[in-house]
Amino acid sequence: MRIRASLSGMGVGVAALALLAGCVVGPHYQRPATPPASRYAPRPLPPVTASVPGAAGAAQTFSTARSISAQWWTLYRSPALNELIERAFAANPTIDAAVAALKEAEESVYAQRGYFYPTVQASYQAERAKLSGNTAASSAPGIQGNGENIAPPGPAQPVTYNFHTAQLTVGFVPDAFGANRRQVESLQAQADAAHFQLEAAYVTLASNVVAAALQEASTRAQIAAVQTIIHDGEHALQIVRDQHRAGYAARLDVAQQELALAQARALLPPLTRQLEQTRDLIRVLAGNAPDHDVPETFTLAALHLPERLPLSLPSRLIEQRPDVRAAEEQVRSASALVGVAVANRLPQFSLTAALGGQATNITQMFWGSGTFWDVIGGASQPLFDAGTLRHRQRAAERALAEAAAQYRSTVLAAFQNVADTLHALYSDADALKSAVAVERAAEVALGISRKQFEAGYANGLAALTAQQAYQQAVIARVQAQAARLGDTAALFQALGGGWWNRPDDPKANTEP
Repeated sequence: MRIRASLSGMGVGVAALALLAGCVVGPHYQRPATPPASRYAPRPLPPVTASVPGAAGAAQTFSTARSISAQWWTLYRSPALNELIERAFAANPTIDAAVAALKEAEESVYAQRGYFYPTVQASYQAERAKLSGNTAASSAPGIQGNGENIAPPGPAQPVTYNFHTAQLTVGFVPDAFGANRRQVESLQAQADAAHFQLEAAYVTLASNVVAAALQEASTRAQIAAVQTIIHDGEHALQIVRDQHRAGYAARLDVAQQELALAQARALLPPLTRQLEQTRDLIRVLAGNAPDHDVPETFTLAALHLPERLPLSLPSRLIEQRPDVRAAEEQVRSASALVGVAVANRLPQFSLTAALGGQATNITQMFWGSGTFWDVIGGASQPLFDAGTLRHRQRAAERALAEAAAQYRSTVLAAFQNVADTLHALYSDADALKSAVAVERAAEVALGISRKQFEAGYANGLAALTAQQAYQQAVIARVQAQAARLGDTAALFQALGGGWWNRPDDPKANTEP
């Protein structure tokens, strides 16, 4: 009757623990509220930018119905750029680090899920002992199942014997109030955050490669413009010197032309340094050492301006930006940790069962006389901890409030990022239009000044002034073209980079 009563009580206890296992304490996750936004400016922005004939001068249109390509950089229609980005994806160590961080987070989730199941442990212990005669009678194992008496036959007789113990132990900690489920939820959120951080690493790397390629193209164009200016300056200086020798020009005209040529030549070393440093950056982005160059080179003529651009609504942006999604997962993780802190203040339960055998002869351990078993159930409840658990819960709640505030800040920064980039694109189009107009006017003025100078109808100062104006206009136009191409890439990055449209393999090279 006692055995039945004990088994019945144990059954009731197990049933009660099973019912408690359905309880999960702590707050259920809710996405923090974000500032309402329907567009990126107080007034609707024009759907089309300004345009101007020439490279990178086409009008750009924006459409909320257009989807962002996962390989948005292919819209520049540069095979060299496509190849460089694929090489960077395969070899850049930042991608390897982000992949490793994601795998680490996933393994932590798998490890934590193991606590939902019992632990099973097998042990074996072999012992050889000699007991003194003063204690042998009371400490020796005594009569074994095979009839052997290990205890000494008389008083004060030492005894030497072997003893074997084999045991199988099963332990289980019921997740009575959902502490482990909340812990798994927190770790899964961390893994999801690592996934979005990996996506952000791909988007950022692609954007950095495009920016470096555009910087190289812009620098090469500026170097070419300066070299042309130097060549023209040398030609003009030779004319002035000839006129000076013939008595048609003053020595001051020669000095002014020499100064203009020296100033033009001074522009070349900084541009050359910038080009070499940009090439260094490109090699690093591709995962190469400084002495291992990449075959791709870039010019503005080989890069085409994407004309039809997507524009996600703010409500969609928070679903697309990897940094926003990662910040949200941090909120989810913090919310789950509040549940863990609450559960730690409630009763904790445990179940342990052991089955084994003992004998002086290893073959007799599991004879009826050598087996043993036990089942232990335990419960504990903190009664006094000087407020430790209460303050840990409060700290977790404050961490949740902090994560929620950081999420809202990230959302606002994302909105601002897109708004800034849109305004930059409109401004870039206007700036390029103005730069082209200035260049054309400066070119006409320079041509007239040169003809008058060479014909002797004007002095060298007018031609020199026109030359300097044209020099500045060409460089400004090149910089405006590069800025427009670069800010277009910045828009793709600001909108999230299209990672959600990519195949499962992030390194797949699929045309949009």
